[in-house]
Amino acid sequence: MFFLSEIEHTLRLPPHLLNRHLNEAIKGELDSLFLDKVIEKLGLCVNVYDIRSIDGGFIFPGDGASTYTVKFRLVMFRPFVGEVISARLKESTKDGLRLSLGFFDDIYVPVPLLASPNHSEPDPEHKNGIRWVWEYEGENYPIDGTDEIRFRVHNVSYPPVPLDQGKDLDEKELEQKDSKPFAPMVVTGSLDADGLGPISWWV
Repeated sequence: MFFLSEIEHTLRLPPHLLNRHLNEAIKGELDSLFLDKVIEKLGLCVNVYDIRSIDGGFIFPGDGASTYTVKFRLVMFRPFVGEVISARLKESTKDGLRLSLGFFDDIYVPVPLLASPNHSEPDPEHKNGIRWVWEYEGENYPIDGTDEIRFRVHNVSYPPVPLDQGKDLDEKELEQKDSKPFAPMVVTGSLDADGLGPISWWV
Protein backbone atom coordinates (compact mmCIF):
# COMPACT_ATOMS: atom_id res chain seq x y z
CA MET A 1 0.00 0.00 0.00
CA PHE A 2 2.84 2.41 0.86
CA PHE A 3 6.09 2.69 -1.07
CA LEU A 4 9.25 4.80 -1.02
CA SER A 5 9.95 6.61 -4.29
CA GLU A 6 13.19 8.49 -4.96
CA ILE A 7 12.82 11.70 -6.98
CA GLU A 8 15.23 14.32 -8.31
CA HIS A 9 13.84 17.84 -8.50
CA THR A 10 15.23 21.28 -9.37
CA LEU A 11 14.06 23.49 -6.52
CA ARG A 12 14.01 27.29 -6.36
CA LEU A 13 14.50 28.47 -2.77
CA PRO A 14 13.02 31.97 -2.20
CA PRO A 15 15.35 34.60 -0.64
CA HIS A 16 13.27 34.93 2.56
CA LEU A 17 14.14 31.31 3.43
CA LEU A 18 17.90 31.68 3.09
CA ASN A 19 18.31 32.55 6.79
CA ARG A 20 16.98 29.11 7.79
CA HIS A 21 18.97 25.88 7.98
CA LEU A 22 19.25 24.60 4.40
CA ASN A 23 17.76 21.14 5.01
CA GLU A 24 14.86 22.59 6.99
CA ALA A 25 14.09 25.22 4.35
CA ILE A 26 14.24 22.74 1.48
CA LYS A 27 12.07 20.19 3.29
CA GLY A 28 9.45 22.88 3.91
CA GLU A 29 9.38 23.72 0.20
CA LEU A 30 9.17 20.04 -0.76
CA ASP A 31 6.26 19.59 1.65
CA SER A 32 4.34 22.43 0.02
CA LEU A 33 5.06 21.10 -3.46
CA PHE A 34 4.38 17.38 -3.00
CA LEU A 35 2.23 16.61 0.07
CA ASP A 36 -1.29 15.44 -0.85
CA LYS A 37 -0.38 15.58 -4.53
CA VAL A 38 -0.75 12.67 -6.97
CA ILE A 39 2.18 11.76 -9.20
CA GLU A 40 1.11 9.59 -12.12
CA LYS A 41 2.18 5.94 -11.77
CA LEU A 42 3.70 6.67 -8.33
CA GLY A 43 0.54 7.45 -6.34
CA LEU A 44 -0.44 9.95 -3.64
CA CYS A 45 2.35 11.59 -1.64
CA VAL A 46 1.71 11.32 2.11
CA ASN A 47 5.13 12.33 3.48
CA VAL A 48 8.60 13.55 2.54
CA TYR A 49 10.61 10.70 4.05
CA ASP A 50 14.16 12.07 3.76
CA ILE A 51 16.54 14.18 1.67
CA ARG A 52 19.34 12.18 0.05
CA SER A 53 21.44 14.95 -1.48
CA ILE A 54 21.46 18.70 -2.17
CA ASP A 55 23.60 20.15 -4.97
CA GLY A 56 23.93 23.57 -6.52
CA GLY A 57 22.80 26.72 -4.81
CA PHE A 58 23.20 28.80 -7.94
CA ILE A 59 21.76 32.31 -8.11
CA PHE A 60 20.82 33.25 -11.64
CA PRO A 61 21.14 36.84 -12.92
CA GLY A 62 18.12 38.98 -12.02
CA ASP A 63 16.82 36.42 -9.49
CA GLY A 64 17.49 36.63 -5.76
CA ALA A 65 16.55 32.99 -5.18
CA SER A 66 19.02 30.12 -5.11
CA THR A 67 18.41 27.00 -7.19
CA TYR A 68 19.26 23.50 -5.97
CA THR A 69 19.11 20.02 -7.42
CA VAL A 70 17.58 17.87 -4.68
CA LYS A 71 17.29 14.09 -4.47
CA PHE A 72 14.75 12.93 -1.90
CA ARG A 73 12.38 10.09 -1.05
CA LEU A 74 8.62 10.32 -0.75
CA VAL A 75 6.22 7.97 1.03
CA MET A 76 3.58 7.21 -1.60
CA PHE A 77 0.16 5.62 -1.23
CA ARG A 78 -0.16 3.28 -4.19
CA PRO A 79 -2.34 0.19 -3.63
CA PHE A 80 -1.68 -2.78 -5.88
CA VAL A 81 -4.25 -4.84 -7.74
CA GLY A 82 -5.44 -7.72 -5.56
CA GLU A 83 -4.57 -6.01 -2.27
CA VAL A 84 -7.26 -6.18 0.45
CA ILE A 85 -7.80 -2.91 2.35
CA SER A 86 -10.24 -1.80 5.06
CA ALA A 87 -12.08 1.50 4.55
CA ARG A 88 -15.18 3.38 5.67
CA LEU A 89 -18.35 4.06 3.70
CA LYS A 90 -18.40 7.66 2.47
CA GLU A 91 -21.33 7.56 0.03
CA SER A 92 -23.86 5.09 -1.36
CA THR A 93 -25.54 5.90 -4.69
CA LYS A 94 -27.33 4.15 -7.54
CA ASP A 95 -23.90 3.62 -9.13
CA GLY A 96 -22.44 1.80 -6.13
CA LEU A 97 -20.29 2.74 -3.15
CA ARG A 98 -17.68 5.39 -2.44
CA LEU A 99 -15.20 4.49 0.30
CA SER A 100 -12.67 6.51 2.30
CA LEU A 101 -9.40 5.80 4.08
CA GLY A 102 -9.51 9.17 5.84
CA PHE A 103 -6.61 10.60 3.83
CA PHE A 104 -7.90 9.32 0.47
CA ASP A 105 -11.55 9.35 -0.64
CA ASP A 106 -11.53 8.35 -4.30
CA ILE A 107 -12.30 4.64 -3.88
CA TYR A 108 -15.32 3.40 -5.83
CA VAL A 109 -17.08 0.04 -5.86
CA PRO A 110 -19.39 -0.08 -8.89
CA VAL A 111 -22.58 -2.16 -8.81
CA PRO A 112 -21.16 -5.07 -10.88
CA LEU A 113 -18.37 -5.50 -8.29
CA LEU A 114 -20.65 -5.53 -5.23
CA ALA A 115 -21.39 -8.81 -3.47
CA SER A 116 -24.04 -10.58 -5.54
CA PRO A 117 -26.93 -11.11 -5.66
CA ASN A 118 -27.84 -7.69 -4.31
CA HIS A 119 -30.48 -4.99 -4.43
CA SER A 120 -30.81 -1.36 -3.41
CA GLU A 121 -33.39 0.14 -1.09
CA PRO A 122 -34.10 3.59 0.43
CA ASP A 123 -31.73 4.46 3.25
CA PRO A 124 -33.83 5.17 6.37
CA GLU A 125 -31.08 7.32 7.87
CA HIS A 126 -30.45 9.57 4.86
CA LYS A 127 -33.18 11.35 2.95
CA ASN A 128 -33.09 10.41 -0.76
CA GLY A 129 -30.21 8.07 0.05
CA ILE A 130 -29.68 4.53 -1.23
CA ARG A 131 -28.52 1.50 0.75
CA TRP A 132 -27.11 -1.59 -0.95
CA VAL A 133 -28.03 -5.01 0.43
CA TRP A 134 -26.40 -8.38 -0.17
CA GLU A 135 -28.82 -11.30 -0.42
CA TYR A 136 -27.50 -14.60 0.93
CA GLU A 137 -29.48 -17.75 1.76
CA GLY A 138 -32.71 -15.83 2.28
CA GLU A 139 -31.12 -13.21 4.55
CA ASN A 140 -30.40 -9.55 3.81
CA TYR A 141 -27.05 -8.02 4.77
CA PRO A 142 -27.05 -4.22 4.38
CA ILE A 143 -24.03 -2.00 3.79
CA ASP A 144 -24.90 0.85 6.15
CA GLY A 145 -21.57 2.34 7.12
CA THR A 146 -21.58 0.97 10.68
CA ASP A 147 -18.52 -1.25 10.21
CA GLU A 148 -15.27 -1.02 8.34
CA ILE A 149 -15.56 -2.44 4.84
CA ARG A 150 -12.94 -4.76 3.40
CA PHE A 151 -12.47 -4.45 -0.36
CA ARG A 152 -10.08 -5.89 -2.90
CA VAL A 153 -8.32 -3.48 -5.25
CA HIS A 154 -9.62 -4.17 -8.76
CA ASN A 155 -7.90 -1.33 -10.60
CA VAL A 156 -5.89 1.85 -10.03
CA SER A 157 -6.18 4.55 -12.68
CA TYR A 158 -4.82 8.04 -13.29
CA PRO A 159 -7.43 9.93 -15.34
CA PRO A 160 -6.12 12.68 -17.66
CA VAL A 161 -6.68 16.22 -16.44
CA PRO A 162 -9.82 17.52 -18.22
CA LEU A 163 -9.53 20.58 -20.43
CA ASP A 164 -11.30 23.67 -19.11
CA GLN A 165 -14.17 24.24 -21.51
CA GLY A 166 -16.25 26.40 -19.18
CA LYS A 167 -15.87 29.49 -21.37
CA ASP A 168 -17.61 27.75 -24.25
CA LEU A 169 -20.62 26.61 -22.24
CA ASP A 170 -23.73 28.57 -21.39
CA GLU A 171 -25.28 28.56 -17.91
CA LYS A 172 -27.70 25.72 -18.62
CA GLU A 173 -24.96 23.46 -19.97
CA LEU A 174 -22.78 24.21 -16.95
CA GLU A 175 -25.60 23.16 -14.60
CA GLN A 176 -25.98 19.88 -16.48
CA LYS A 177 -22.26 19.03 -16.21
CA ASP A 178 -21.19 16.51 -13.60
CA SER A 179 -20.31 18.47 -10.46
CA LYS A 180 -18.05 15.73 -9.05
CA PRO A 181 -14.55 17.18 -8.59
CA PHE A 182 -11.72 15.82 -10.68
CA ALA A 183 -9.76 12.98 -9.04
CA PRO A 184 -6.17 12.51 -10.30
CA MET A 185 -6.05 8.94 -8.92
CA VAL A 186 -9.04 6.59 -8.71
CA VAL A 187 -9.09 3.19 -7.00
CA THR A 188 -11.78 0.74 -8.12
CA GLY A 189 -12.62 -1.89 -5.53
CA SER A 190 -14.55 -5.16 -5.42
CA LEU A 191 -16.64 -6.75 -2.66
CA ASP A 192 -17.61 -9.85 -4.65
CA ALA A 193 -15.64 -12.54 -2.78
CA ASP A 194 -15.68 -14.35 0.55
CA GLY A 195 -14.37 -12.24 3.42
CA LEU A 196 -15.04 -8.92 1.68
CA GLY A 197 -17.63 -6.32 2.67
CA PRO A 198 -18.56 -5.07 6.16
CA ILE A 199 -16.55 -6.89 8.82
CA SER A 200 -19.75 -7.83 10.70
CA TRP A 201 -20.75 -10.09 7.80
CA TRP A 202 -17.95 -12.50 8.66
CA VAL A 203 -17.75 -12.51 12.48
